[in-house]
Amino acid sequence: MNTIKLTQFSHGGGCGCKIAPAVLKDILAQAAPMAGFADLLVGTESSDDAAVYRLNDQQAIVATTDFFMPIVDDAFDFGRIAATNALSDIYAMGGKPLFALAIVGMPVGKLPVETIRQILAGGEAVCRSAGIPVAGGHSIDAPEPIYGLVGIGVVHPERVKRNNAARSGDVLILGKPLGVGVLSAALKKGTLSADGYRRMIETTTQLNAVGTELGQLEGVHAMTDVTGFALLGHLLEIARGSQLAARIEWARVPKISEAVSLAEAGVSTGAADRNWASYGHEIDVGEGMAEWQRKFLCDPQTSGGLLVACKAAMAGPVLEAFHRLGFAEAAEVGALETGAPRVKLA
Repeated sequence: MNTIKLTQFSHGGGCGCKIAPAVLKDILAQAAPMAGFADLLVGTESSDDAAVYRLNDQQAIVATTDFFMPIVDDAFDFGRIAATNALSDIYAMGGKPLFALAIVGMPVGKLPVETIRQILAGGEAVCRSAGIPVAGGHSIDAPEPIYGLVGIGVVHPERVKRNNAARSGDVLILGKPLGVGVLSAALKKGTLSADGYRRMIETTTQLNAVGTELGQLEGVHAMTDVTGFALLGHLLEIARGSQLAARIEWARVPKISEAVSLAEAGVSTGAADRNWASYGHEIDVGEGMAEWQRKFLCDPQTSGGLLVACKAAMAGPVLEAFHRLGFAEAAEVGALETGAPRVKLA
C-alpha cells in the first residue's frame, strides 16, 4: 500500500480541480430561478458556500457538498483534507455541523481495498474531531479517485453569514496563510521539502470551526472560505454580492514561507492561470507587484481559511477568536469601501 501514489490516478487534485469561474458562470447562466421558495434563505443567487433552508424561527438547515481528486499521495491524509474542506462550507455560513455523508468514487480494480479504506478512515477521523458521524453515503467505480462529503448543519436563521452582506468600512480578516496550491505543485514535481509537506497537511486539515463562534457576532457581516477560486476570486464574490470595492494589502496577507520561495522561483498551478483569466479584468494590480505575486493571490487553496468581513471595531474580537482556536497566523488583510465591485492590490 505504501507504494501507491494516489496523484498518479488523477488529472488534477484538491480544489485545483474546480471548474474555472468564468466557465462555471456560463454553465449556470440558465439555471432555474429560486423564486417561490420563501424558506430557502440561501440558494444559488450569490455563489455562496452552502444552501440554507429555514425550518422554523429558531433553526435553519445548512447543506453542502464538496469532493475532489487527490492532492497528496497518502490515502489517510487525502481523506482528512477532503473532509476538512467539505465541512468548511458549513462553518463559513456561521453554522454547526450535525452529520456527514460520504461521496466515494474509486478505480476499484486499480486501488487496493485497504487504500480506499484508509481514505475513508481519514474522513471519519476529521468528522470525529468535528463531533459528528459519517452517517452513510454513496460509492461508484470511477476511473479517478474521488472523495468528499455531503455536510449537513444547523444555524439560527438570523445568524446566517452570507457572502453578500458586507458593508462599506468593513475590514477583511483571513484565517489561514496562502500557498497550498504552490506547495501541491511542488509536491507533484518532487521538490517539496518534508517541512513544506508538514505545513501543507497542517493547514489543510485544520477545521474552520471558529466560524460557528464568529456566526454569533453581530459585527461580522459576511464570511466565505478561500478555496479553489483563490483569495482574489472569493473576495470578488463578496465584492460583487455586496456591491462594494475591496482592497488587499500584499504585505499583510499571511503566507506559507516555503510557498513564497517556490513561487518566486516560478512554481505555480495551472488553476492560478485559469483563475486570473476568469476574473483578472476585475483586479487593479498595484505598481511594482510582480507576476509571481499576482499568481500567488490566484493560487487555489484546498481547505483554505475563512475570509471575514466585519466592522472595524470588531477586528480585535474576531482576531482573538481565531488566535484562541489555533489560527495563529490569522490577520487583517484589507478592507471594503464604496465603489464598483473590483479588487485593488496594494
